[in-house]
Parts: sequence; structure tokens; C-alpha cells
Amino acid sequence: MNVNAHIAGLPAGYLFSEIARRVKAYEAAHPGEKIIRMGIGDVTRPLAPFVAKAFADAALGMASWEGFHGYGPEGGYPFLVEAIIQNDYAPRGISLEAGEVFVSDGAKTDTSAIQELLSQDAVIAVTDPVYPVYVDANAMAGRLGAYRDGRWEKLITLPCTHENGFVPELPKQRVDVLYLCYPNNPTGAVLSHDQLAKIVGWARENETLIIYDAAYKAFIADPALPQSIYEIPGAKEVAIECCSFSKTAGFTGVRCGYMVVPNAVKGRLPDGNLASLNALWRRRLASKSNGVSFPVQKAAAATFLPQGKAEIGEGIAYYRENAKVLMEALGGLGLSVQGGAHAPYLWLKVPGGMGGWELFDYLLHKAQLVGTPGEGFGAAGAGCFRLTAFGSHEDTKIGAQRLKDALLAL
Repeated sequence: MNVNAHIAGLPAGYLFSEIARRVKAYEAAHPGEKIIRMGIGDVTRPLAPFVAKAFADAALGMASWEGFHGYGPEGGYPFLVEAIIQNDYAPRGISLEAGEVFVSDGAKTDTSAIQELLSQDAVIAVTDPVYPVYVDANAMAGRLGAYRDGRWEKLITLPCTHENGFVPELPKQRVDVLYLCYPNNPTGAVLSHDQLAKIVGWARENETLIIYDAAYKAFIADPALPQSIYEIPGAKEVAIECCSFSKTAGFTGVRCGYMVVPNAVKGRLPDGNLASLNALWRRRLASKSNGVSFPVQKAAAATFLPQGKAEIGEGIAYYRENAKVLMEALGGLGLSVQGGAHAPYLWLKVPGGMGGWELFDYLLHKAQLVGTPGEGFGAAGAGCFRLTAFGSHEDTKIGAQRLKDALLAL
């Protein structure tokens, strides 16, 4: 039996699997020690009670003739699609049609699956550091060539560093697709309207598709900052936007997200004619998806009701407070730190010329604290480190003090 050589050719070990392996080894050697986890960006607060009740009521309703639902629309039930449009977009002056919104089990699924619409020779560009899924999905499809000396030979990378303010320099050559994530995972950076407008204008000039991951938009504290790429004129012609309930409403274990594919976004076929990406995505869903379960979609819809909004707002505020605690702990150490203000991530330059994995091992053994090495997100992440605010207040305060003490001891 022949297998997919492109998957076999991926670098050994997914980033978070390697983190888990090292932590497990430490725990086995040091039983009983309390480890503070600020590595993987998983939420820790329970579901909002109002949302959980909607989830439970819908699930229990499935046991009745009246409440049972079989296969639903693969793109999402109309009640959820309409709630998304009226709550996430209309208040910011963005008009969408129901057929442009597709419900899924999360942004990770969408940002990895959307590459199936691309030609085999499509040229891909990503920011660096980058959420690994964007790269891995295209590598598995054989679009990035060989992996040599820590780089994919056909991938265009746009460094985002402390030195350039985490704003990517646009490619000198034409690319087919540019993946963007703002507020950014892993760096916590955000873009202004003017900065995003420059990228959209470039994409329009070059017929480049932007795949925009807005999974963390709920953490933006400044209403003047864009929460959707569609706030930029002309973006509907060149951008697909992916969003998630995972971090907004604590759905990492529930699984629900959505993707906007405007009718105006077109791609070129081999004969030069234009094809609707909306139509292509709809056709792909019809073949490969039976949609998200009815109870999950009812729970997602509950997040848009007044009580649901209030309760999930408390959760977002909770994680923002954690980020503030971490920022204060790092504030007096003279380190370059990005993020925290509009994102649940903090990105810092490792002191003393250490590498990110060196700091990982140092903090694990010295402070029983887990973060994420910047090297796991790309070459430009070398010598950097990511911390997340997705913990309890108690653990965050303990972790912040441990972090400060350990860094001062270097």
C-alpha cells in the first residue's frame, strides 16, 4: 500500500505534542509537584451557565419526536447563521448574505481545509511566526515542496518581529494565498485599519486570496481596531474570514466555529475563467460534511442572546485580567514583550541569548511553569517565548510570580 509521502515528510512531532512529551517526562520524575500550564491556548473556565443550559435542553430535546433533528444543513442552521450576521457583523456596518456564512466545528478545521480549493501549484505566504496549522495543511497537500534546514522550499514567509512591530512586509513576488491571523496567535499583535487596508489593497492588485483568522477578535479592547477584515473596503473581493466560539465562549471542548466566504471572492481556473470560491466551498461541504450537531449550534446561538453575551463577556474579562497580571510581572524586567492588551497571548524575547526551547526547559525545571518556545512557530520565533492567559486567577498569580523570580535569577 502506498501512503502520502507529504505527511510522512513533515517534521517529526507536532509542536504541542513535543511540549506534552517533555512535561510528561518531568511529571514522572517529580511526582506531586504543581505545574502551572501557560503553553497550549486552551480555555479553563466552565461553559457559561446560560449557554450550557441551551446545549443541554437541545440535547434532551433530541429524545423527543418534536425535538429530534437528523442531518442538518451542512453550512449551518439558519437560526445560527442569522445570529452570526446580526451580532458579529451588522453592528460594525458589514452586510452579509446568509449563503456567505458556513458553520463548522472550529477555525482550525476551516483554516486547514480551505486549501483544498487551491490549485496544486498555488504559491502560499504566511507570517512568521505562524500558527502551525496553516503550514502543515499545505505541506500535507504537497504544495510546499521539501522541508530542508528548518524551512519549506516553496513557502513564502513574512517575518513579524519585535523590530518591525509585528507588521509583515508584503511579498516582493506575487503569491496566490496569504494567511493572516489578527489578533495574532502566537504574538498577540493587532493591526490598525490603515495597516490592514494596505494589505487588502495589495491583495486586490495582485489577485491574492487572504485567509483571515479572526478567532481571537473578542479580546480586542479598543473598538477603534478592526474586528473583521470586512471593515476594510474591497476586502469582500479578496478575503475569506474564519472565526471560532472556542476562545470567545469556551467551546474548545464543544467545537463550533464559522467561516465567511463572500460571493464576490473569485479564483482562476486553468482556462483563465473565474470561479466562485463560495460555490466551490459549498460543493466541497456537500461531499465531505454533515455539519455541526443541532445541540452545539443551539448552544452557539445562545451566546448571542443578552444573558449569553453577558456571561461569556465575564469569561473574556477574566482572561484579560490574567493577561494583565502577566504583563505586570514582566513589566519591570526590561524585556521586549508584545501582546496581552488585545489578545490572550504574550510574546517575549528570551533574555540572555537563550533559545526558546532552552527557556522552556529552564522554566519547567526551575519554576514548574510551562510556556511555548517561539521556535515552534517558525524561524522568526527563534529566541522568543509565548505565554497564554487561559488559566485560573490563582494559577496565573502563582505562575506570574514564579516566572518573575526565575527570570530575575538568570
